[in-house]
Amino acid sequence: MFGGELGKVMSKTAGGIKWGLALGVVGASIALIRANRLPRRHAPRPWPARNGEEPTLSRAASEQAKDNPGLSGVHLLTDGVDAFAARLLLARAAERTLDLQYYIWHGDRTGTLLLEAALETARRGVRVRLLLDDNGIAGLDRVLSALNDHPNVEVRLFNPFRIRYPKAIGFLMDFGRLNRRMHNKSFTVDGAVTIVGGRNIGDEYFGAGDGALFADLDVLAIGPVAREVEADFERYWNCQSAYPARQILPRVGPRQLAKLRSRASIVERDPSARRYVERLGSLPLVREFKAGTLPFEWARVDLIGDDPAKTLNDLDREDLLAGKLDGAIGNPRRELAIVSGYFVPGEQGAGQLCALARSGTRVTVLTNGYSATDVALVHAGYTPWRKPLLEAGVRLFETAAQVRDAPSKRQRRKGNRLGIASRLRATGSGSFAALRSGASTIHAKTFTADRERVFVGSFNFDPRSLKLNTELGFVIHSPLIAGHVADAFETIIPEAAYAVTLDACGNLQWTRGSDEDGAPRRREPGMRFIDHMLVALASRLPIGWLL
Repeated sequence: MFGGELGKVMSKTAGGIKWGLALGVVGASIALIRANRLPRRHAPRPWPARNGEEPTLSRAASEQAKDNPGLSGVHLLTDGVDAFAARLLLARAAERTLDLQYYIWHGDRTGTLLLEAALETARRGVRVRLLLDDNGIAGLDRVLSALNDHPNVEVRLFNPFRIRYPKAIGFLMDFGRLNRRMHNKSFTVDGAVTIVGGRNIGDEYFGAGDGALFADLDVLAIGPVAREVEADFERYWNCQSAYPARQILPRVGPRQLAKLRSRASIVERDPSARRYVERLGSLPLVREFKAGTLPFEWARVDLIGDDPAKTLNDLDREDLLAGKLDGAIGNPRRELAIVSGYFVPGEQGAGQLCALARSGTRVTVLTNGYSATDVALVHAGYTPWRKPLLEAGVRLFETAAQVRDAPSKRQRRKGNRLGIASRLRATGSGSFAALRSGASTIHAKTFTADRERVFVGSFNFDPRSLKLNTELGFVIHSPLIAGHVADAFETIIPEAAYAVTLDACGNLQWTRGSDEDGAPRRREPGMRFIDHMLVALASRLPIGWLL
């Protein structure tokens, strides 16, 4: 009798615990959902129009454009140190506005120095606006909140997370929204000079870190296209997905700005960082910029980009960057050369490339090999398409981590014959040359068509860029630039990267011109057996649309 009553009591107690746990889980879930819900976006504060004398950079750009009506001046930033120096110089030269739009901004050496430069620019009375994707600002919440408190600075976060840490919880609660990101990258001063391309803000993009070095490409531009970039920034700045930082980030005191200055001082005192900063002063680009002699190639430049509404709903293809790119690039008849660190063509893209190759167009693709990629899942999305592409006649090249330390005599002779060594910054081959001098990962997103047109921007040849993320880039109609970028494929890439081909039995093989024996490899460079197994497994998962 006693045992039976005790059993009933214990059964009721266990049932109560189960119900309590269930209610607790439901309550916690409701709390997380409420915590992850975005607030109503407040109307942004208006920025008063600034009148007065035309900014120096604007006057200089207008003066240079006089002899080239309707055209834009472009200067390729192929070297990472040059790319950082250009941004630092432009920030210091700003007189009216500094508008920055980025997918990733790291709190490392270069990220800290550029934040400090933005703050110093604001202290001079310049209006500074930072529009940052909220998925790429790890560890910077307090710094950005402090910057936002400055009267001349406003920070907005694109498609923000309400749960600040860990952000993975936000993905779990609202994956459909948070999986769509702003991948654009632009740096615009006084509406007159802009930098657009593939680089985010961080040491690996500017050759300043001790870890991986990304080979990348930007364009510094003046003229009509710079004004178009400014207008595009305004479109994103005022879109529904751009939230004022004060609605999202925790409020901090004024001491945080002092901490930023202290942090920048620590960076400047670091021996390796000091050497990096000192090196900036000796760059030809810096001297030419200050003297007003920086060379520009004048050409028609088309700005193409996604509508920010892309992250809110599915737009028609003609409204997406990819559709606009088709029209701007046209249908290559002789050759198409693609550089994409994240190359996942999918059925549609692979079909288009195969059709081009079969029609007689010379199609070449450079992407990261397994050992060079920083996203292994992307490699899994790429590998199923290698054989179909090769069978159709597409030429494939893959980089490997730490490809080489220095160019060989043979490479130097070949480069000098084409004038590549002396025209590195002007022609665009420098991004590829970086591969043979220590760069471990391709991050550039560029391709040339018929040696007449070249695209430079943020668009990767993958489903994520096509359908999920917003993108931005230039199509430059210049045989000079397009021709020399294409020449880099024929001179540097075959020696610095592995050519992927099919042997007599239809199996993949890898050959690199810089290898002493020149013998093809039957196993993919840098991959262990376990890597092969994991990549093969991942390639069969239905996740291609996410890559």
